[in-house]
Amino acid sequence: MTKRVAVVSGGIGGLGTAICKQLADSGRRVVAADLAVRAERVAEFEQEVASYQGQITFAPVNVGDEASCAALIEQVRADAGEVDILVNAAGITRDTTLKKMSTQQWLDVMKVNLDGAFFLTRQVIDGMSQRGFGRIVNISSVNGQTGQFGQTNYSASKAGLHGFTMALAKEVARKGVTVNSVSPGYCRTAMVMAIPEDIRNQIVASIPVGRIGEPEDIARAVDFLSGDQAGFITGVNLPVNGGMFISF
Repeated sequence: MTKRVAVVSGGIGGLGTAICKQLADSGRRVVAADLAVRAERVAEFEQEVASYQGQITFAPVNVGDEASCAALIEQVRADAGEVDILVNAAGITRDTTLKKMSTQQWLDVMKVNLDGAFFLTRQVIDGMSQRGFGRIVNISSVNGQTGQFGQTNYSASKAGLHGFTMALAKEVARKGVTVNSVSPGYCRTAMVMAIPEDIRNQIVASIPVGRIGEPEDIARAVDFLSGDQAGFITGVNLPVNGGMFISF
């Protein structure tokens, strides 16, 4: 059986790298798509996944640019085949209170976190529907569910991402394509570890399981939702937050 082809945006980030490895461990051929401007990080990533012997490859993309997204998917088709799995994991923060937030800070977050998912998904959704199989997993956030001080832009973008998930899930459900969200809590990534230690300790104290998440915790959830056996699960948001926010 031909290996499923997976594209992971934000693929060289903390969560993205773990997701790429997990998908590869489950037999997928994975393309880690991310900005190429961080040449040192790209080199580190390629060294980190060298043991996968080409099963994980890097490809440059600017998710906030529609033409760049189109070029990425065209290149993936040429090199690896049609895209079966898309994980929209690219995301940025530009934290400040709304009173101090510039228009550019708002637009930057929306362009990456929300527009990027739209641009990439639109490139693959027709092909998935025509072939009768597809898995789209959007990485939202606990802060898209609860809101967070100083994150009106980020929280809005992540809440919007799940709205996108629910609507698209209804559009393609009969085509064999599922669309789901994963909402991570605070995980051991560079973004979270940059939070001052005293504030980070307060966050950990508020998490019922008593620790922050590991990127692998999120990767396993993505792997599950992107599996061939997960075809009856669509339009859901899977919280992976250690009990920090519980709802139904």
